[in-house]
Amino acid sequence: MTIRVMLVDDQELLRTGFRMVLQSQGDIEIAAEAGDGAQALERLARAEVDVVLMDVRMPRMDGVQATRQICLDASGVPIPGAPHVLILTTFDLDEYAFAALKAGASGFLLKDVPPTELVAAIRAVHGGDAVVAPTTTRRMIDRFAQVLPTPSTAPGSPVLGPLTDREREVFLLVAQGLSNSEIAARLTLSEATVKTHVGRILAKLGLRDRVQAVVLAYENGLVRAGATD
Repeated sequence: MTIRVMLVDDQELLRTGFRMVLQSQGDIEIAAEAGDGAQALERLARAEVDVVLMDVRMPRMDGVQATRQICLDASGVPIPGAPHVLILTTFDLDEYAFAALKAGASGFLLKDVPPTELVAAIRAVHGGDAVVAPTTTRRMIDRFAQVLPTPSTAPGSPVLGPLTDREREVFLLVAQGLSNSEIAARLTLSEATVKTHVGRILAKLGLRDRVQAVVLAYENGLVRAGATD
């Protein structure tokens, strides 16, 4: 299956570099390019795209606004079948990248990412995974927890109402940044069982990936910044 990618960056030289790397892959094609978020939305209306590589700091419309319009509807609910967005940042832990994760992005990459990692990230996102490692996700949210709204929901809130008791346990461990193998060890489960639980949790809560699960937990006060257990 061919993965159709859109490159969105106001620096043409960077787009050229990414294009050269990706076009060398037999399963990836460049479906469209854009120089800012507004142009990206215009071209997405006419192009079939699976994954968007999105810069954050651009003229006219930045990557955060564009990501929100691509991934979420007017009420903030994920749009079924929308392209997956990978955020491109110049600096690790860029606050704009964090905002884009809240807006529905599936992960972030540094602009100096090695070609092999770039290709692997695109394939992972296309397959439905988030490309930010759990520990990196936690570090990001711990770093930028102050930009989250004041928690309005206490642990045990209706936010987790659709989940079973076991799924709540798994959800809270995902939100703390634990990997599937770490959760399996903590709860004495197989990794396959944990993976199944995570899939059901995301489906029940209307979340696209683990990144969104972590954001949801922090926004609702279910996990504190810096929590480890």
